[in-house]
Amino acid sequence: MEPEELQRALTAILFAAGEPVAAERMALTLQVDPDEIHAAAKSLMDKLAFERSGVRIVRLDEAYQMCSAPEYAELVTKTLETRKPPKLSASQLETLTVIAYYQPTTKAYIEQIRGVDSAYSVSALLTKKLIREAGRLNVPGRPILYETTPDFLRVFGLQSLEELPEIELVQIGTGKEQLTLEQQMTQEAPKQ
Repeated sequence: MEPEELQRALTAILFAAGEPVAAERMALTLQVDPDEIHAAAKSLMDKLAFERSGVRIVRLDEAYQMCSAPEYAELVTKTLETRKPPKLSASQLETLTVIAYYQPTTKAYIEQIRGVDSAYSVSALLTKKLIREAGRLNVPGRPILYETTPDFLRVFGLQSLEELPEIELVQIGTGKEQLTLEQQMTQEAPKQ
């Protein structure tokens, strides 16, 4: 397929989809290599931006989506009376941060890091479609694993999770030095 024809096909698919479409899926449908999809999408993204088109193609990890140009967001919102991105409370934002950096993760792990019950925040983030269930952990009780969604990337203006700012990851668990310290404190405690 010629590059211009491939770009037209991508435009039609992304317009009709209204949601992110995986490059791999488009490559299978159009019978081309995924690298050709990425190259055509990049070229199309540049072309639409250069022409200051009212629509843009955005990359969301390994998928693409058509959306309105940012400079027309206010007009689109006013015309369609669409909602603004979901408002997040401090606890929801904190929970979402833990999930984004430690995904896939369980509610128990989130609660270990945060130090408080996170059931309401997890439920609210599921409702806002910023996170989703990602299977179950293979341990007793089989707790649900959570991960972020493509909506998370779109709301925060990210193309992939690699764009998240660097943080120092916390390791939850009992280390040797912690056990030694606890044993010393037990031995030094006055007996009653």
